[in-house]
Amino acid sequence: MALVNWFDKGMTPTEYFEYMKSHKENTLSILNGFEIPEDDQEVMDSIAKQSLRVIAITEDWCGDAMLNIPILLKIAEAADIEVKMILRDEHLELMDQYLTNGVSRAIPIFIFIDENGEEKFVWGPRAPMVKKIVDDERAKLPPKDYEGFGDKQKEMIERLTRRYTSDKEIWAEVYESLKTTLVQEVLM
Repeated sequence: MALVNWFDKGMTPTEYFEYMKSHKENTLSILNGFEIPEDDQEVMDSIAKQSLRVIAITEDWCGDAMLNIPILLKIAEAADIEVKMILRDEHLELMDQYLTNGVSRAIPIFIFIDENGEEKFVWGPRAPMVKKIVDDERAKLPPKDYEGFGDKQKEMIERLTRRYTSDKEIWAEVYESLKTTLVQEVLM
């Protein structure tokens, strides 16, 4: 299926929020707490002239989506980019075209398309700084065959969720990663 058809098939952000069962409150908290720096409005205006749209492959249970989706939506609002959400688990045929490192169905994945529905670039699933934070947390986990692995992994996810929802430096890093990629891919 062509990307434009995937875009047309996607949920609007409002529909996605209505659908959400997990992380809805956290996602909305980030959305309400994050603002695009005023100094960047000129960049957002330049991006708006590119007539971009985004297909966001996501799931509401994903902590990285909880963090990244609201920041994408703030950029989209400032740069006049229409966003549609596609649920990963219901659309593996699309997801499998955007595997992380060719193997992982990591999300979210943001597919930026032009007005003709052609792919311009892809971003995701994490900003580099966030990837390092997650990698450092995972390095602390015991081996998967350790009896208490599940509990330790759950504790790690809870720590990351708390940090994702409260650390505005992380929000700024996600924003800068997305903004920098947009500038490099569509304005240069």
